[in-house]
Amino acid sequence: MSRAQISALVCGVGGFGALVAATTSNEWKVTTRASSVITATWVYQGLWMNCAGYIQACRGLMIAAVSLGFFGSIFALFGMKCTKVGGSDKAKAKIACLAGIVFILSGLCSMTGCSLYANKITTEFFDPLFMEQKMGYTYNGPTSVMSSRTKYHGGEGDFKTTSPSKQFDKNAYV
Repeated sequence: MSRAQISALVCGVGGFGALVAATTSNEWKVTTRASSVITATWVYQGLWMNCAGYIQACRGLMIAAVSLGFFGSIFALFGMKCTKVGGSDKAKAKIACLAGIVFILSGLCSMTGCSLYANKITTEFFDPLFMEQKMGYTYNGPTSVMSSRTKYHGGEGDFKTTSPSKQFDKNAYV
């Protein structure tokens, strides 16, 4: 029984460590602003770079998840049968059950925060009116923009408009 408890504690503490690493990471959103292959720049943004409303909500959910994960780890440590702290076996069982509930709440908070952030990023990317996200994918110069919007037909010398490029179609990067 203690082998299963130790495995559960290791998994819980490992998940808590991964949650802390994800919360402090600066790679939540990575964009490129490339005018050519030589001068490509990558822009990394984490939860701590902006103060937009949805980012503050994600930040709050991730901080709540980290806090709950910390307390879940402490409760799990006290609720194990192999520790001397925590009282009788009945009290330890209740503490271990509380640790499991706190770990589940921590996981729900982190999943909600990550899902909210990912949903906002993907809706901004596929929104044709939102241009900030697509700055790295636009063509450089007026002739290349014109050539992407028009098509040359034959030797008459006239340009005929065609349908816009499917570059930003909803299934382009899936």
